[in-house]
Amino acid sequence: MEERRQETPQERPKRWQGLKTMISFWMFGLCNNFGYVVMLSAAHDIMREFDETDGSVEKVKAFYKRECNVYGTGAILLADIFPSILIKLVAPFFPLFIHVRVATTVITSAFGFILVALKWNKWSIILGVILTSISSGLGETSLLAYTVFFKTKNVISTWSSGTGAAGLFGSFAYAALINLGLSPTTTLLSMLVSPAAMAFCFWGLVEHPKINKKESYLEVDRPTVQDKHTFKEKVALLPHLIVVYTAPFGLVYLFEYFVNQGLFELLYFPQTFLNHHSQYRWYQVLYQTGVFISRSSMNLVKINNTWLLAILQGLNLILLVLEVVYGYMRYLIIVMLVVLWEGLLGGASYVNTYRRIASEIAPAEREFSMAMNSFGDAVMITLAGIIAIPSHNQLCKLKSPYY
Repeated sequence: MEERRQETPQERPKRWQGLKTMISFWMFGLCNNFGYVVMLSAAHDIMREFDETDGSVEKVKAFYKRECNVYGTGAILLADIFPSILIKLVAPFFPLFIHVRVATTVITSAFGFILVALKWNKWSIILGVILTSISSGLGETSLLAYTVFFKTKNVISTWSSGTGAAGLFGSFAYAALINLGLSPTTTLLSMLVSPAAMAFCFWGLVEHPKINKKESYLEVDRPTVQDKHTFKEKVALLPHLIVVYTAPFGLVYLFEYFVNQGLFELLYFPQTFLNHHSQYRWYQVLYQTGVFISRSSMNLVKINNTWLLAILQGLNLILLVLEVVYGYMRYLIIVMLVVLWEGLLGGASYVNTYRRIASEIAPAEREFSMAMNSFGDAVMITLAGIIAIPSHNQLCKLKSPYY
């Protein structure tokens, strides 16, 4: 039997440093997406702040037989994603000043939580959501690009798992703390631990590599050509990137975010142990649970046909629109299982798209491709929010099948 090679004293520090780096990227994914998820989980409560000024919720319920916020949670989705889309469009074309970018991410995230929590007026709430969006978009496009300078692609796996954990922990923490009796203000202020943890990991744990554009690599791959860094050359990469990777990736996000922000509020079963607000929050928890499971599966399940994931997510959208209109599923548990499946598909699309880019794109083009692909989901999430608002309003006018 072959004896296991003993680890040398020189190898131990490197192994420990590699472990700290992977833990840090898991934390980066968690902290970067945490505020974004919390804002979406709190969307139903945030919009109630707007509606309570004129009693509009009661008017809608009395007239349409549905409990609907007048503005719909799609409005929060737009505020939570539109600034991010601008950041993700512009950032890949600028130098990767990673320390400046992460500092900006941490600061804007903290101010976002504070403004939404203190609720000075409705515009300060929206500004807080916008700052959270800026933080999430800048952090994602910057840290994904930064992964290509580390020697192992496991940083992509741990980042993806962390973003999935953000969905699960963020939605669950918000729902659980509210159910325990904490106010939304106290709950949101407690979330300031997230940007603090991100700052600690970035400047306290990670051993940052020396960035050399001629030697960006993953594992043993090394580029043989100089990095394509001019604007014209980067634009030339876009058609292939969009058709093969970004289009199916973006469609998955279009379908699922239309469901989450356009339909979740309308999937209300009145004769259950959960009230309307609780059902909305726990839909978010189940969705994020599915996302966490599939985003943590990179080294276990590999799916190369990402267009199939887009088709399956489109079928989920059709099923849940029909449920809102006709109420044919009858039981809350069935809808909850569909929502969990929706999250599994969304997370699988994310992790497999970035895995394919890291494996299939030429090393010299990976930094730009990783950053630019994150623009695709932002575009489609924005489109989902735009469509969700009028769709929500029209569906609210239909008689509820649940009464």
